[in-house]
Amino acid sequence: MDGAFLSGQMLIAMPGIGDPRFERSLILVCTHDHEHAMGIAVNRPVEGLTLPDLLERLEVRTTPDMDDDLVLLGGPVETERGFVLHTDDYQAPHSVEIADGLALTTTREVLEALGRPETSPRRAVLSLGYAGWGAGQLEREIRQNAWLTVAADEDLVFGDDYATKWTRALGKLGIDPTFLSAEAGEA
Repeated sequence: MDGAFLSGQMLIAMPGIGDPRFERSLILVCTHDHEHAMGIAVNRPVEGLTLPDLLERLEVRTTPDMDDDLVLLGGPVETERGFVLHTDDYQAPHSVEIADGLALTTTREVLEALGRPETSPRRAVLSLGYAGWGAGQLEREIRQNAWLTVAADEDLVFGDDYATKWTRALGKLGIDPTFLSAEAGEA
């Protein structure tokens, strides 16, 4: 990977990744540099927790006709902290551009924007927690065949067909998951 960083790309967990927290995960890499990497899983909804429910618990005003979008489990780190992935038509002072068209915001202002259609980003998803890697860790895992990478697209990031996202991401690479093995080797 010599100097190549993966911000804005997606990680596809390979079978046999060895960590049940990441089995069949699809993760959008939000930041990646020499020191660390951070990403949000986009295919792991929190059972029974909707965005309107969470916003109500946080005392954020919403409109009555707000969609019942599910909240995602973004990863095992800081699961009490919220992260909003969104299209870049919404920008706040602390929004971080991930890739062309995608941004990440963690402030209360973005939650308030989500509660009102007139201020909400065109597409958004709220996750609790994130996945994180230390210096060189993600690169090692990729070399050990724990992850494949694929270009992000809005449907994989924001779509609500969570059960098929992993398979569809592999399909973008021309890979049929039935032919994947949990055993890795080197050529």
